[in-house]
Amino acid sequence: MTSPGVAGEAAIAVTRERGLPATRRFGADQAFALGLRLASLFVLGAVVLLILETWSGARPALHAYGLPFLGGTAWDPVAEKFGALPYIVGTLVTSAIALLLAVPFGVGAAVFLAEIAPPRPASVVSFMIELLASIPSIVYGLWGVFVLAPVLRSGLEPWLIHHLGFLPLFQGFPFGLGVLPAGLVHAVMVVPTVTSVSREILLALPDTLRGAALALGATRAEAIGVTLDAARPGILGAVILALGRALGETMAVTMVIGNSNRLSWSLLAPGATMASVIANEFTEAVGKMHLAALFEVALVLFGVTLLVNAVARLIVRAATGGRRDVAGAA
Repeated sequence: MTSPGVAGEAAIAVTRERGLPATRRFGADQAFALGLRLASLFVLGAVVLLILETWSGARPALHAYGLPFLGGTAWDPVAEKFGALPYIVGTLVTSAIALLLAVPFGVGAAVFLAEIAPPRPASVVSFMIELLASIPSIVYGLWGVFVLAPVLRSGLEPWLIHHLGFLPLFQGFPFGLGVLPAGLVHAVMVVPTVTSVSREILLALPDTLRGAALALGATRAEAIGVTLDAARPGILGAVILALGRALGETMAVTMVIGNSNRLSWSLLAPGATMASVIANEFTEAVGKMHLAALFEVALVLFGVTLLVNAVARLIVRAATGGRRDVAGAA
């Protein structure tokens, strides 16, 4: 019979032997965590360097124009008079049009694919939608110029002028190129993002949520409403992700917006965005102040994107109560 002392020593030896792999795993975990921290710091450093470089290029314009640059409407490189208000308004208006059109269609398609459609056809359709998100933006721009613009010029825009021309938003001439076509192209580009992300969020919800709603006597539509309410933070994140792409889109918008620096209330009039004016004039800017003004526009665009992301984080946190176990919560 083994004495208690010998049994205790044997137990300690076994514990030590079992603790060695745990110690090694702990070291691997520490190394993995260190690698993640370094990767995070690398991303943060890249963002800081980007801000510093943009700030350095925009410094002459910041000293020359200051805050009135944001509210100015003149853009004359010869006279060195610059104002970014038309481009800021164009960016916000085209992005708003895109979200107003893309969010209902995108969320509706996601609900159909996740809750109603059979799994196999839904996976095929989802793959095609995700494929749309990978198409280069210049292809969308060509589609907008050669397909969308003629349709708008000969059909939709004359109808809007005839029936809604009493509103300032629909006054002018049917050019086929302007703020409205840019918003429509934006909408087509961001619909795949909203649809694919929202569908994944809905599929990530537990089936017990749907079953509990049906067990309490809810109809199919009411059960879908319950899942939508649970997935609200994630769907909101998909919308913010789509907004981020719409704010920074360049080539497709440059090809269909008309590229005018005039501030107009009409959606049919040509306009410009912050990204489009940079794409159009950066390679042709020869004056120091002209180049600095473009850098300042880029700095403003970066600030708008940063503000949108910060507000989105606050909205998601308010919607989830700070919990991280909610579907799609950041």
